[in-house]
Amino acid sequence: MEAVGVAPAPAGVPEKKLLEVKESRKAAPAAPSTSMAAKWAMKKKLVGGDAGYVLEDVPHLTDYLPELPTYPNPLQDNPAYSVVKQYFVNTDDTVTQKIVVHKTSARGTHFRRAGPRQRVYFQSDEVNAAIVTCGGLCPGLNTVIRELVCGLYDMYGVTSVVGIEGGYKGFYSRNTVALTPKSVNDIHKRGGTVLGTSRGGHDTGKIVDSIKDRGINQVYIIGGDGTQKGASVIYEEVRRRGLKCSVVGVPKTIDNDIAVIDKSFGFDTAVEEAQRAINAAHVEAESAENGIGVVKLMGRNSGFIAMYATLASRDVDCCLIPESPFYLEGKGGLLEFIEKRLKDNGHMVIVVAEGAGQDLIAKSMNFVDTQDASGNKLLLDVGLWLSQKIKDHFKKKRNFPITLKYIDPTYMIRAVRSNASDNVYCTLLAHSALHGAMAGYTGFTVAPVNGRHAYIPFYRITEKQNKVVITDRMWARVLCSTNQPCFLSHEDVEHLKHDDDEHHLHNTQLLEGESSPVKDSSKCNGTAAPV
Repeated sequence: MEAVGVAPAPAGVPEKKLLEVKESRKAAPAAPSTSMAAKWAMKKKLVGGDAGYVLEDVPHLTDYLPELPTYPNPLQDNPAYSVVKQYFVNTDDTVTQKIVVHKTSARGTHFRRAGPRQRVYFQSDEVNAAIVTCGGLCPGLNTVIRELVCGLYDMYGVTSVVGIEGGYKGFYSRNTVALTPKSVNDIHKRGGTVLGTSRGGHDTGKIVDSIKDRGINQVYIIGGDGTQKGASVIYEEVRRRGLKCSVVGVPKTIDNDIAVIDKSFGFDTAVEEAQRAINAAHVEAESAENGIGVVKLMGRNSGFIAMYATLASRDVDCCLIPESPFYLEGKGGLLEFIEKRLKDNGHMVIVVAEGAGQDLIAKSMNFVDTQDASGNKLLLDVGLWLSQKIKDHFKKKRNFPITLKYIDPTYMIRAVRSNASDNVYCTLLAHSALHGAMAGYTGFTVAPVNGRHAYIPFYRITEKQNKVVITDRMWARVLCSTNQPCFLSHEDVEHLKHDDDEHHLHNTQLLEGESSPVKDSSKCNGTAAPV
């Protein structure tokens, strides 16, 4: 990457060195494309500062509409804010991505702090906002919708808010539904989304045509990493057409697999609800001779729900996640461990994330990969497969009867209302999102980074997924809690260390103060790593 020019800062942004960065001319040329998405995807908006300070800034409407007027923020006359010591976020306020550093370290990457600005780029009666939910269900969707609507009405005096029904395709295939504080008053008490949702259906041209034809100038898009990629493309097309329209993403994934951010909404509720299934499995297992309870939890590519639910429960004997390979047969394998645990305790509980062991299943069934409408790999049911493998193994054992119960609470967890913690979190996300849109920012996702809400460029949260780092101490704590082997050879551990994202791993090492939880990886198989 190389700096190729200096772009003007948007109004209200301090005059620092604002660099527009694109691919180096020495880099390999990209494949030919007529899409403007490819052009804008190559650009980053960076602000340099002293001591290695870098701000990865988000786009602003004035980047391509420089003559836009500004207006006083209506919040300054809002009685609810009269007791607030400081109404507005300072223009210089940023949030650091890395909070633990060495004394000689550079200040590193920062993001623009979320919150209300003193000047806004929309008058209240000018705003025509739209809200859409996409992808799978997740606790908290209705809370985000409610707080976006109520926040726009109560804080900014906006009275034109519509909901897009049925996901992205609703922009061009269905009518909108008017949203008011009265109509959304109690939707946070329900699971699901009152707007409906779907996967796929992303036709950028038709969506932006609809935005233009309906006079929409603020779009709030709630969804996971695939949805945020779609939001990024919508922003790029809106910008190409020169429309005054803020495109804002609110990240949603129950798996907590969105990079950079602290966590996604619905995750706390999912971990809490998972306890019910684990408790039921434990009761069933404990009440039978050689009882085994198998619980499958969400986690296509990331095992955070399984990991945190295991730590919260303390009744789990084995936790299997996509990031940590395992094998069934032979010395040190899963089946040997199950047999040993049953002999020692008389029962056990296994928690398995839905994406764990997919290579093993596909190999045993000669399965060919297929995808859903969102482009996600369709997963085989690891819970059923594992349960059958365990039953088959013990059928061969004389005088070793087992009782196995399999519980899959996936759709029960997805459909519940959000808990108190997630309700508060969703409120803060919604407020931060609408503050950013009113201030003229666009092409961003809002989420907390190190406990502070920030505006993050779309490309930062879509370039990779957040995954459990099994060379981190958090996974070591799970191994200590369950006393399970890590099922990895010395070569496996070294390979995983090498393949881990260096930046993520470096941050983890700094935070935890040591290089790796596995002191001697040659002893990992069969012995829990130290905490």
